Amino acid sequence: MDEQRMIEAALGGDAGAERALYDSHVDRVFRLAFRMTGDRSLAEEFTQETFIRVFDRLAGFRRESALSTWIHRIALSVILNGLRRWKRIREREGEMSEGIARSASAAPRREELRIAIERLVDRLPEDLRVVFVMHDVEGYRHREIGGILDMPVGTSKAKLHRARAALRDGLAEAGFAFNRAEES
Repeated sequence: MDEQRMIEAALGGDAGAERALYDSHVDRVFRLAFRMTGDRSLAEEFTQETFIRVFDRLAGFRRESALSTWIHRIALSVILNGLRRWKRIREREGEMSEGIARSASAAPRREELRIAIERLVDRLPEDLRVVFVMHDVEGYRHREIGGILDMPVGTSKAKLHRARAALRDGLAEAGFAFNRAEES
């Protein structure tokens, strides 16, 4: 059954069609939520909330864009709003992680780099972080990002460039040297 028929069937109350729509989009929504939150439990919560909103608002889907684009716009809204709610908790966890990291000075350099990157990504301005995670972590193309975030492809590319530059600068400040030729 094609997506348009599934939408019509789901609107008509067909639970199988709802499940098919859910199954075809849940993995990518969850991955995006997990990459944005870094927390499996929050990612599951935000994924569930996304699909509750999707099915509540499915009748209002105007089909001006792809269903996946519409779903991902809802997901980003849920994730970003949820992250704002959970910001204080994450800051407290970050403070605890910093204390643990300082006490474990024998930890391998690779683990230190991973932690530094995660912290730097968390500190990126929201608009840069979203584009960075969607492109470099989740593999979305700039055209898809532009459609989901309602921005020109060039803006997506510029935001990704700025995010990468900020991460490079932050890593250099933290004492991590790297070869720019390896970046590609």
